[in-house]
Amino acid sequence: MKIEFVAVSGVTDVLAVLVGDGRVLAGKGPEHDAATGGALGRAMSAGRFTGAENTTLVVAGPSGVEAKTVLLVGTGKDDLTEAGVETAAGAAYNAVKLSGAETLTLDFGHLTPEQSARAAFAVRLAAYTFNKYRTTLKPEKIASVTTVRIVTSDLRAAEAAYEPMSAVADAVVFARDLVAEPANVLYPAEFARRVKDLERLGLKVEILGEAEMEALGMWTLLGVGQGSRRESQLAVIQWNGGEPGAQPLGFVGKGVCFDTGGISIKPAEGMEDMKWDMGGAAAVAGLMHALAGRKAKVNAVGVLGLVENMPDGNAQRPGDVVVSMSGQTVEVINTDAEGRLVLADALWYTQDRFKPKFMIDLATLTGAAIVALGLDYAALYSNDEAVAGPILAAGEKVGENFWRMPLPKQYEKHIDSAIADVKNMGNGRAGGSITAALFLQRFVNGTPWAHLDIAPTAWVSKSTLNTVPDGPVGFGVRTLDRMVADSYEG
Repeated sequence: MKIEFVAVSGVTDVLAVLVGDGRVLAGKGPEHDAATGGALGRAMSAGRFTGAENTTLVVAGPSGVEAKTVLLVGTGKDDLTEAGVETAAGAAYNAVKLSGAETLTLDFGHLTPEQSARAAFAVRLAAYTFNKYRTTLKPEKIASVTTVRIVTSDLRAAEAAYEPMSAVADAVVFARDLVAEPANVLYPAEFARRVKDLERLGLKVEILGEAEMEALGMWTLLGVGQGSRRESQLAVIQWNGGEPGAQPLGFVGKGVCFDTGGISIKPAEGMEDMKWDMGGAAAVAGLMHALAGRKAKVNAVGVLGLVENMPDGNAQRPGDVVVSMSGQTVEVINTDAEGRLVLADALWYTQDRFKPKFMIDLATLTGAAIVALGLDYAALYSNDEAVAGPILAAGEKVGENFWRMPLPKQYEKHIDSAIADVKNMGNGRAGGSITAALFLQRFVNGTPWAHLDIAPTAWVSKSTLNTVPDGPVGFGVRTLDRMVADSYEG
């Protein structure tokens, strides 16, 4: 995808203009309508298109403009918000991506340079595909649009505004690709290799193997992977863009590259989806990619626990007791409650080594979060309002939904074990997402912390956002990058 900022629309296959409620042409729309002898207005009057948000109307072959097709894009309002610009740009791209047109020009009128850059950013995200393994895809199923031009009054300012956004788009694409990969390709060592390659952006990356983790006493993490022939890994990613010695921000990701459930094996139906049980680690890797790509003025560390949960003769058994890096003992009631075991050691390691300002973990942790919230919201748990607030605010700005969930002390009794310090499952299915979060809280050692259960949102089958095609979302990258930019960069 080639993105260009231009001063005038010029010759193009598709010219997209905005229309507000009541069929009111916006920006340069009235000029283009006049040039076509009123063809745009007549096309709207002939049908049901009213300019409602996220609707489009194709006007083919109008004379008087240097475009084969004019695309009317509804905004539903006069003043475009940040989200509104993204929605309109994404709608325009999606409306014509398979049309055979090669060039799409967005002449949205009086956009600021920031809004122009936002439109380009939205198109980048909307254009995402993962066709790496498609060898018989018909040409008509492949996007034809290869160049998108955005008309703006200040080319240099728009390009400057787009530069950091482009870095974030690269990071989201990186995270989506990780989530999309099959587990026979993306196993722990390969995930670690791809993260190590991010050193080209200026990140410092360390990879710890099983011997190093054994020396640290990370037996809850190692126990999850002991049934797999793939060696477990811990990836430690540092970005030092802030003041030397300043406390870093800590991010921790669950990276279960495939989850069979282990001895507590999952049903066969839908198990193929468990290739994206590493969505939390992908999001943290994507965030670190974004911070480095846009040269964020902050210190941050990302820690990824990368394992594969498989059943074999060496696999962890229900009823086993393991010792965590913290020294706390854990009774493993269900080997399919493995993500919290991985995070227990990763969280303790992060707070112990880096002494971060806060820790935020991301994990496709529980089906219970899906039961509670459906497929449009991720669950947010936190022990500190100062950590939770900026996440919620950033999520609202970028269109990623979070719902604050409780951490009730009276539920702690549900994870008390009769023979160990804690067990990895509550009593039955009730409150499963909550008891999982309470389990994790025992391993943060009082550090300000938030847990994001992104099981509902890491993968989407029927997307409702123009910038999120069906499939891997890269959920969390944009929220956390925006949170860092808004709340923690000086």
